[in-house]
Amino acid sequence: MAHAYEEFAAVYDLLMADVDYDAWAEYLSALLRRGGALPGDAVIDCACGTGEITLRLGREGYRMTGADRSGRMLEIAQQKARKAGQKIPFVCQDMRSLSVHRPVGAVTCACDGVNYLLSDADVDSFFSSANRALKAGGLLLFDVSSAYKLEHVLGGQTFGEDTKDCTYLWQNCFDPGTRLLEMRLAFFRPNGKNAYERFDERHVQRAHENDDLASALDKAGFDLLGVYDAFTMESPKPESERIQFVARKRESGTGDFIGNRK
Repeated sequence: MAHAYEEFAAVYDLLMADVDYDAWAEYLSALLRRGGALPGDAVIDCACGTGEITLRLGREGYRMTGADRSGRMLEIAQQKARKAGQKIPFVCQDMRSLSVHRPVGAVTCACDGVNYLLSDADVDSFFSSANRALKAGGLLLFDVSSAYKLEHVLGGQTFGEDTKDCTYLWQNCFDPGTRLLEMRLAFFRPNGKNAYERFDERHVQRAHENDDLASALDKAGFDLLGVYDAFTMESPKPESERIQFVARKRESGTGDFIGNRK
């Protein structure tokens, strides 16, 4: 994984201000309930960032733990939890090597965490790590920005925005050979002296294919319960930009989760 989000943490929530986290958490909560993970169950939220999804699932009654590689992201998440009166532990852990005191009922990973796994070995490590962290029959929920999105929506594009708190320029380059999207971002923040301070970030995401992820889940000991056009219960379309996966840690029997498996 190519970055730690340390400087980026300061502007992350500004850039994500248009994300409907309430609807996102409601969708994940519905998937958890359908799969049998109910409020009161322990859940690890991987690549939790500044904790927006973690806190909302906590309000739903899940016993949340937030995990991320960025200490600064976790500091911001912890501040939010204290302000909200929620006792949520936030731990600095790589999603490829989760460590838990006792097995949990579900592992979640929202908003591109798996896209930052740049090799098959990284994906295998995350799925195996999640499997070890889960109790028998526990759920793994994660989403990816689709291969279509990385190649055709973001690839080759330049974006920018100018606000009073932050100005940024975002340039993208997609390599069809490696299936990697390189994102170069330049941020300019006012320093209070009629001037701006600049910092730069380089992010890399991988365009994962649905079938490859499904095979990796099977190899890691999961039964695939559903693959959806994110925020719906419908099958992904060729132009779907976000894909939601739901899987269950394999045990003697399989669940009766009603969903497509494409």
